[in-house]
Parts: sequence; C-alpha cells; structure tokens
Amino acid sequence: MQLAHPLVKPSSNMARQIAEAANAFEKKRTGQAPKSVTVVLSESTLVITLHGALSEAEQALARDPKGASQVQEFHRQLFANASDSLRQEILRITGVAVKETIAEVEPQTGSVVAVFTSGSTVQVYRLAGDVPADSWSGNFPVGATAETEVGRC
Repeated sequence: MQLAHPLVKPSSNMARQIAEAANAFEKKRTGQAPKSVTVVLSESTLVITLHGALSEAEQALARDPKGASQVQEFHRQLFANASDSLRQEILRITGVAVKETIAEVEPQTGSVVAVFTSGSTVQVYRLAGDVPADSWSGNFPVGATAETEVGRC
C-alpha cells in the first residue's frame, strides 16, 4: 500500500496510522485493499481518499451511468453501515471523536473519498494530477489573500 499526501510529512505517525487503519477498514469491508491512501487533515476536517479501491467487477459495472449510480449507492450504504470501527480507530489515533462522516465514490477512477468532519461543509475536488507540496498549502478565511494566509493548515 502506498501512503501519500504532499501536505503530510512521511514521518507523520498519526497520518500514517490513519492511512493504515483506513486501508485495513477497506480491506475488511470489501475484501480488497486500495492501491494507495491519501490522508488530509485541516483543523477539524479529515479527508481520506482510497485510490484504486473498486474491484474489476465494480469498474466494469460503472462504465454506464446506471451502473455507476449502483456502485456509488452500494459503497455509501456499506460505509454507513460499517464505518463505526473506523470512527473508533480515528478516535483512538487522534484523541478526537468523529462527529459526522460521508463517503463518495468516483466510479470512473475507482477512488473512494471518506470525509470525517465536525459539521463543516466540505467540498472535495479530485485533481487530474499531483500538485507539488511546496507550491500549495492553505486554509484561507473568506476574502483572505493567499499571501496573508499561506502556511496555515
């Protein structure tokens, strides 16, 4: 399993533990491990992306819109019914309880995005490629400029 995120140093023990817990959770609930896991934490929002998490059968089913919708709904329900164990692992690792969760599936790429938040509105955009870590970081109040807030994360 590849653990990756440009904003999290590889030595970040907490991020690594969360990625490993998410990998184990996915393998237990679906029978297959994702190809890689990305963990992003910004204040009270944790986003976990499982790359390459869909089986070949799910990928084949997702090639048409109706099948893609079925795959998305299946993973939403599966996550909703089984996420308590991952929530408990996140609590154990971070010391902070998870207030809300949601999972979304991108059937064309096979990615599953799980969001754990404290009541914030979260918008997740999956980019077509990597952005170098030294060129991007931020958590900006509305109306702030990048120059005044870069580095806050």
